[in-house]
Amino acid sequence: MTDTARPPPMTTTDDDLANAQTTTTTTKKGGSEERAPDDVVAVAALIDELKVSERVIIISFFFFVVFPIVFSDVLFVQPFALRGERETSTTRRKRLDDENNNIADRFCFSSLFLCQQQQSEDVRLRLNSISRLSTIAAALGPERTRDELVPFLVDLNDEDDECLMAVAEHIPSLVNLVGGDQFVHTLLLPLESLSTVEETVVRQKAVEGLVKVGERCARASSMEHFCPLVKRLATGEWFTARVSACGLFACALEKVKNGGGEEKKMIEQLRSLFGQLCEDETPMVRRAAATNLGKVAEASVEDKNFINDEVLKWFGKLTADEQDSVRLLAVDDCVSLSKLVSEEERLKSIVPVALKFSSDTSWRVRYAVAQQIYELCEIIGADFAREDLFPAYENLLEDAEAEVRIAAAAKVSKFCALAGPERSRENIIPRVRELAKDTSQHVRAALASVVMESAPTLGKEETINQLLPIFLVLLKDEFPDVRLNVIGKLDQVNEVIGVNTLSEELLPAIKDLAEDRHWRVRMAIIEYIPILATQTGKSSFLFSKEASTSDSENNSAEDVLNSLCLRWLADPVSSIRQAASQNLQKLTALFGAAWAKEHVIPKLESLQTEKNYLVRVTVASTLGLLAEKVEEEDVVGTLFPIAKAAAADPVANVRFNIAKSLEKMAKRVSTGSATKTEILEVLDGLKADSDVDVQFYASEARNAL
Repeated sequence: MTDTARPPPMTTTDDDLANAQTTTTTTKKGGSEERAPDDVVAVAALIDELKVSERVIIISFFFFVVFPIVFSDVLFVQPFALRGERETSTTRRKRLDDENNNIADRFCFSSLFLCQQQQSEDVRLRLNSISRLSTIAAALGPERTRDELVPFLVDLNDEDDECLMAVAEHIPSLVNLVGGDQFVHTLLLPLESLSTVEETVVRQKAVEGLVKVGERCARASSMEHFCPLVKRLATGEWFTARVSACGLFACALEKVKNGGGEEKKMIEQLRSLFGQLCEDETPMVRRAAATNLGKVAEASVEDKNFINDEVLKWFGKLTADEQDSVRLLAVDDCVSLSKLVSEEERLKSIVPVALKFSSDTSWRVRYAVAQQIYELCEIIGADFAREDLFPAYENLLEDAEAEVRIAAAAKVSKFCALAGPERSRENIIPRVRELAKDTSQHVRAALASVVMESAPTLGKEETINQLLPIFLVLLKDEFPDVRLNVIGKLDQVNEVIGVNTLSEELLPAIKDLAEDRHWRVRMAIIEYIPILATQTGKSSFLFSKEASTSDSENNSAEDVLNSLCLRWLADPVSSIRQAASQNLQKLTALFGAAWAKEHVIPKLESLQTEKNYLVRVTVASTLGLLAEKVEEEDVVGTLFPIAKAAAADPVANVRFNIAKSLEKMAKRVSTGSATKTEILEVLDGLKADSDVDVQFYASEARNAL
């Protein structure tokens, strides 16, 4: 056997190289011999003698470096140049058309794209494919969308409800992509399929889509496609189809009304089917019918006989349903039908139902009545309401269920306005007084948000005697939401009872609220202070020079609000401190610069030496806010000296807030004045501060000037 092992490397000498250069190799080509170039032979001889690793390096160098450089023109430049030379406008247009067709084919198939995505176990991929329906339809064109994409959606069977809901939501967006109103009916089939699934949210989206598509259908298309669809769903074996059908009758009736013989016949068929659904054996179907009864009546408002004979008959059956879920939905029908029937029918058929529902055994029905009873009273008129519905409302205020009392309490001010001062004082206010002490904090909160809105109706005297005690009780409620709701209505109290009564009765309560342990309550009081200041004037905001932030208990009534405004500057909550600064700015704008110079600025100067740096930060910000509202002389004489001293504060937060305030002061001082120059010098000093934040804000202020 021949030994194939490679011989050991040999040492190359000069003689060997000379021999290699003169040696020729022969190759056979077509039976003849050709001689290889001498330089190739020499290189081959050298490579043969190198180690394997060295060979690899050299070959790689030639292949990846030399070869691309030498042949780059041939491989890359010339083909594109030749193509550019020989491609005419005609060939270019043909090439672009081919590329567009390829793109359309790729999208289309879209069936392939959708199929692949829909077969994925990842819900996100399937949702992503559904979100591209409009893009795919636009690429396919109207005809292929109708012939290929829509049938695909009809056969789509996704087990995930989220995907089905997405399909139902996106199908209406294809209306203009299937060819417009002429072919819009092609989208009905996939939505019809989705309207029969078990998941409620999917059916709701499908019904919404069917209504949108149905509204785009012409009368002929509605007769041929939409109305038969409604009939199929209404007579479906599975209850989900019948539930969905209830939401489509109003749209179908609108599309075919005022028509000829065929349309009238279709209307009769649709009305008959809806009447059957109102008596369906499945409670869910009857609930859907009760929800849509008012819409069906509105779609046939021109036919008064139909409403009086048929609609009111269906309404009576639904209000007597054994299921409370059906009866409570019929409460909404009381309002909608009251707008469509005559006054006689209203008092005969609807008001008795509302009275019956107000004492229904189900608290959910009574809750629905409490929410709708005021609107019903407005429709039937105050005179009839006082006799029939007012007693029902008064009973709802005393209902055993807290949720019912909450709904009734929210209507107190509206019923007081409707009932008038006398009946409100005799029948409503006594019940309101009991609600202010209700065991449920949510009832008290609902009452607090509306009770003082009754003040204009009752007048000043009755407000002081009847409402103000209730108001003060709610102000001291242990539940913070109750106190917050009361504070939000303080301005309405002031408009009725006046400043004197406010000072006597409410200021002590306001002081307690201003020191409330819940910071949101304190914030509400701060936001109300400017309104209160407008009504009470300066007298309640005079700052005693002896008063401090820690001894407000010993202050006079006029100093109460004053002390509180300053105390808020040292509040532990940052939002409170900021609101307090803005509050002082608003008061300065209201009362004038002289008031601020005399009563506010001296207090700020004393607070600038507080040990708590947060207080000093707040004061630094307040100086800038006040500078925008006082005169130039006040900035020069009082504000700037305080700011200049604070610029040397050991805490960086104070110094960069001073830099911000100095910018505002400089804008209030005349150009070229000594104070302006001094402000710029202080800012230049802060630009060289050791803290980067101070440097930044000082530079920003300096550049702005």
